[in-house]
Amino acid sequence: MSEAAKQPVQRKSLEERDRMSDLERLRHSCAHIMATAVLRLWPEAMLDIGPPTDEGFYYDFELPSHRFSPDDFEKIEAEMKKVIKENHVFEKQQKTREEARAFFESKGQKFKVERLADIPEGETISFFQSGEFTDLCAGPHVMRTGNVKAFKLLRVAAAYYRGNEKNQQLQRLYGTAFANKTELEEWLKAQEEAKKRDHRKIGREMELFTFDEDVGPGLPLWMPNGTVLIEELEKLAKESEFAAGYLRVRTPHLAKENLYLTSGHLPHLYAESMFPPIEMYEDRDHADQPKAKYYLKAMNCPHHHKIFAAVPRSYRELPLRLAEYGTCYRYEQSGELMGLMRVRSMQMNDAHIYCGPEQFANEFRAVNELYLKYFKIFGFDKFVMRFSTHDPSKLGQKFVNEPILWKQTEDMVRRVLVESGINFIEVPNEAAFYGPKIDVQLWSVSGREFTIATNQVDFAVPRRFGLVYKTRDNTEATPLCIHRAPLGTHERFIGFLIEHYAGRFPLWMAPEQVRIVPINEDQIEYGQTLTNNLRSLGVRAQLDASGDKFGAKIRNAELARVHTVWVIGPKEQTAGAVAIRRHGAGDLGAKPIDIATQELLEDIRLRR
Repeated sequence: MSEAAKQPVQRKSLEERDRMSDLERLRHSCAHIMATAVLRLWPEAMLDIGPPTDEGFYYDFELPSHRFSPDDFEKIEAEMKKVIKENHVFEKQQKTREEARAFFESKGQKFKVERLADIPEGETISFFQSGEFTDLCAGPHVMRTGNVKAFKLLRVAAAYYRGNEKNQQLQRLYGTAFANKTELEEWLKAQEEAKKRDHRKIGREMELFTFDEDVGPGLPLWMPNGTVLIEELEKLAKESEFAAGYLRVRTPHLAKENLYLTSGHLPHLYAESMFPPIEMYEDRDHADQPKAKYYLKAMNCPHHHKIFAAVPRSYRELPLRLAEYGTCYRYEQSGELMGLMRVRSMQMNDAHIYCGPEQFANEFRAVNELYLKYFKIFGFDKFVMRFSTHDPSKLGQKFVNEPILWKQTEDMVRRVLVESGINFIEVPNEAAFYGPKIDVQLWSVSGREFTIATNQVDFAVPRRFGLVYKTRDNTEATPLCIHRAPLGTHERFIGFLIEHYAGRFPLWMAPEQVRIVPINEDQIEYGQTLTNNLRSLGVRAQLDASGDKFGAKIRNAELARVHTVWVIGPKEQTAGAVAIRRHGAGDLGAKPIDIATQELLEDIRLRR
């Protein structure tokens, strides 16, 4: 089994259930079919929950008498096929809370009894029965078990009850289901391709990054090749932001508790995502004074607000765009860490734009255009922007209690997206606590979906910090703030790029751009001269002066995912030329050195 999952699953509201897609309904139904099969094979199994997921579905079981393994999948799937063939109707039933409790207590299903408490008072307690299987469930489902045509069990993992590592460990069976076998087979092929492209696997092979227990989980160490990727991304962002009028700032890695109390991150339950405070005396000679609390920086925005407030501001300075590659630290649960995709230390491509209401539309539009520019450079074709709005019923709890400002800012964001013709979907109840936001969803070549970047509106926190500027009529006003990170964090973005390119990066960001391969020893000195010349021009070039045979040198360059290979033999040396091989294109023939060098530099300059 893999490490236990610790992230609690939020119970869907009835409104969210009504919005479930046909595929989600199918997968939810398949989870019930799997639970039916497990109970037939292991009647003593205790059931917890079985929701649909983006990947498919899962169901959690307590089964002390048996430990699930992939060896069980064939047997479970065979039983599931029987349930499907029996074509049971998914029949909805209603029970009172007392009837429901008595029903599950009679079956010894303790987790179901506890889950009853999750259902709000006044909400109908519903069950779904299909054949002999009855589950506490609000639905929705397909009509019959026979509607499930294509499914497959995927893996087994451990999972803490309610996502709390202090609770007992359950066994989680994962599966997936699709409308037909063709879609299932296509998805499985894409998953196989994704395994080949797994950034953790390629990261080890290319020596991009590593993790070490002595350093700590979720704290990546960037090796030289990986550091190249970071620096190239940072160079791209700095050039783009400089051209767009951003000003660069730098802030500390930690701050006193009061900063995050003022920002609202601590009062709004963000403390769970922050490392515990460092408590210390401000002055060792006065240990009788209360200790001060310092937190590792989990976000850059409060520090940038302090920079805005450091000097008087005028409308003439707005929009003020402050950018930083700040390192942030977030205490992700160990069970949620996953390579570079979920880490505890992250370098964030962050900036905050302070502007007046009349400037908001242009600034928000410009940020979105920056996203599109980056997507073109990286060759991203499939993406969507998720526009997250608030839930009015949760004002003062999950969201700051400013109903008028919520409506105004959400209307402004929606208008910009529509007028810009950007592909977006609107998602309620997922905004930041201080304002609406956009999350950018990208799909890699293998079909995997990633949340890469964010663009957020903040109408609340600037007021908390007392941020003001002088307007044209010499009155004070509070600026709006746009939080934006088009490249997200280096960690997640590079993880995505590794999988998207399968480690075969475009020339401009390839860790090793050119490898010069002499055919025999007579060309080594000439090869060193070429290497030195390229490096003097800023090209990341290496010479293969090993004693390997020529064929082995070419294979080694291919395995190392070197972008371009310059081959030099007696003929090339005499002609002052190189024979060029490029990954994905093969042999490109021989070219004079000056022309090959000019083309190389032009491709790097244009980020190709």
